[in-house]
Amino acid sequence: MSALRRITADDVERERRPAVDPITLGEAAAIVEDVRRRGEAAVREHGERLGDLRPGAEIVLEREDLVRALNTLEPKPRAALERSASRIHGFARHQRSCLADLDVGIDGGRAGHRWLPVRTAGAYAPGGRYPLPSSVLMTVVPARAAGVEEIWVASPRPTPSTLAAAAIAGADGLLAVGGAQAVAALALGTFAAPADVVVGPGNRWVTAAKKHLVGEVGIDGLAGPSEIVVVADAAADASLVAADLLAQAEHDTDALPILVATSAEVLDAVDRAVADLLASLPTAHVAAVSIEHGAAVVTSGLDEAAELCNRLAPEHLALHLAEARTAAERFTSYGSLFVGAGTAEAFADYGAGPNHVLPTGGGARYQSGLSVATFLRAPTWMALTSPAVLVADTVRLAGLEGLEAHARSAQARAR
Repeated sequence: MSALRRITADDVERERRPAVDPITLGEAAAIVEDVRRRGEAAVREHGERLGDLRPGAEIVLEREDLVRALNTLEPKPRAALERSASRIHGFARHQRSCLADLDVGIDGGRAGHRWLPVRTAGAYAPGGRYPLPSSVLMTVVPARAAGVEEIWVASPRPTPSTLAAAAIAGADGLLAVGGAQAVAALALGTFAAPADVVVGPGNRWVTAAKKHLVGEVGIDGLAGPSEIVVVADAAADASLVAADLLAQAEHDTDALPILVATSAEVLDAVDRAVADLLASLPTAHVAAVSIEHGAAVVTSGLDEAAELCNRLAPEHLALHLAEARTAAERFTSYGSLFVGAGTAEAFADYGAGPNHVLPTGGGARYQSGLSVATFLRAPTWMALTSPAVLVADTVRLAGLEGLEAHARSAQARAR
C-alpha cells in the first residue's frame, strides 16, 4: 500500500526541489552555445542524438502544416480543444483589460506608462512521456491575447493533437524538436525571428536552457517538478483528496504531492483512498513512486496550515475544507488556488480559464504564473512643459553624485 510519508511542519520546506541542478545547467548551456555557433546543424545533431528527432526528419512545420493536422483531427477532440482555447482566451482577455495605461500629472508636466506586447514569442510544449497539447493552448493563446505579432511553438515528436492545438491557438509554426536545443533555436532565431520571450514547461534541460538565456531573452520562470498541496479537514472527502494528489503524482516520478491535514484520521483515510485508486490507475507505475516520495503533515488547525502553506508557496494549492471560501483569504502564496472540493485542479489543466504554467519550488513567493502579462511590458514616458520646477533639485542631486553633465543638462532647461 502506497502511503504519504509523515513529516512535521518544520520539515515541510525541506521538501522543496530545485528546478535545475548544476550538472544539467552546464550540459544545457553547452548545447545552447553550440546552437549559437552552428545553428541548424547543431539543433539537428542534438535532436537526433537525444532521440527527439528522427534522422532526416523535418524540423520546421509551417502554419499550413498545422492547419492540415487540425483538419484531419476527429470532431470531438477538435471541439474540446477549441472550447478550451476559447475559455483560456476569454480569461486572458479579461486579464488584459485590467492592465490600464497610465497618464498622470507630475511636477512640470505629465508621465505614465503604456502596456505594449513583445514582438515575438517562443512557446515550449513537452512531448516526452505525455504529449501536452493543453500546454500549447496555455502558452500561445495568452500571447495572442496580448497582441504578440509572431509566435512559434517547439515540441518534440509532436502528435496530431499537438499540431492541431498549435493551429487553434494561432501559432505561426512549430519546431519538431525538444530539449535545450529547441529553447536555443527559439531564443536565437535559428529558424524564425528570435523570440523576445520563451515560455512553457519542460524537463530539466529545457528549464536549464531558459536559465542560461535569462537576460538575453525573457522567460516565464523556472519550472521544476509538478507540486500540489491539499489542505483537508474532517469534512473532506478522502477519495476526492486522493484523486487530486494522484492527478499531479502521475505527471512524473519527481512530482511532489503533499497533504496538510487537521488530524491523523484524515491522513489515514486519504492513504486508504490513494491505495484504492492506484489499484485501477493506468499510470500507477509513475504515480505510486511520486506518492511514496510525497509527504503528509498534521497541523494543530487551520491557522498553522495556512502559515505552513504560505511558507511552502506550492505550485497548486487545493482547499478541501468545510468553509473553503472563507478560509481561502488566509492563504497568500501559491501558483494557483483551488477552492472547495468541487474545484479539481485538473479543470485548470485543461482550460477552465486560468493558466496551468505556474511557478514551482517556492517561486510563488515572488512571482505569478504565466498569463497575458508575461507577454506585455509597461515602458514609462514623460512629457514636461514646465521643466524649470525640477531644475534646482536635479542640479543639487547631480552634485551629490558628482555628475556635472547631468546638472548642466537640467540647467539648460531653466532658460
